[in-house]
Amino acid sequence: MSNMAIAKEGGFSALLVDTHAHIDTDRFDEDRDEMLARAKEAGLAAIINMGDSLESSARSVAMAGKYDMVYTGVGIHPEEARPMTQGDDDLLAAWAQEAKVVAIGEIGLDYYWVKDEEQRQLQREIFIRQLDLARQLHLPVCVHDREAHGDTLAILKKEARDVRGVMHCYSGSLEMARELMKLDWFIGVDGPLTFKNAAKLPEIVQRLPLERILVETDCPYMAPVPVRGKRNEPAYVYHVAAKLAELRQVSFEQVARQTTSNAQELYGKL
Repeated sequence: MSNMAIAKEGGFSALLVDTHAHIDTDRFDEDRDEMLARAKEAGLAAIINMGDSLESSARSVAMAGKYDMVYTGVGIHPEEARPMTQGDDDLLAAWAQEAKVVAIGEIGLDYYWVKDEEQRQLQREIFIRQLDLARQLHLPVCVHDREAHGDTLAILKKEARDVRGVMHCYSGSLEMARELMKLDWFIGVDGPLTFKNAAKLPEIVQRLPLERILVETDCPYMAPVPVRGKRNEPAYVYHVAAKLAELRQVSFEQVARQTTSNAQELYGKL
């Protein structure tokens, strides 16, 4: 059955949700309305756009107010790490009151680009600060973890009590995924699941409960096969879900329903 047929079945649970996008970037400025129309045509019920700076978060909140299918997270990405102020906290908290702000994110650690220990320490500090803010605001979090698995998991175990979330664009081990399961967290998978050099990720998603997996694009980055090399966009989350169904040897419909249900469970405002 095609994704369009699924969309026509009726009922939100039969549709897909792109749980991680960056459609506020200038790479969508020339065709944003058309891109969203393609997403709807591909069977998407919702797109969660993740802010990665205060400026990006502001754009994302405005976009959620303009487009019915767009929701948003607000937060400061580790690559944008700088000392946070009380004013920053207040701004994030004010946005969190908006009906379509569903998470604090994208937050976390990224040691791939940052080798300086002082800057890494700053990343850890603002990560912990935003986890605490999420706890106070009763919102889940979306976490970025690149080549920082040990520190990320240690911080979550210590600082994320009573906070649920998703490990976005998962690149850790099966053992780490199981530790996240114990915290009642979700695993986000996107384009790399479809790549030939996907390493251990296909095996990992076969061994995790489907009830703990979210599908995402991280667009405009990392377009999945068979559109790899193009600008990624939310409609292409279909290819991620199809690969997940293939690996788990279940129907596309089952993956669509379950991952959408998972998104609704984590992001209560959807």
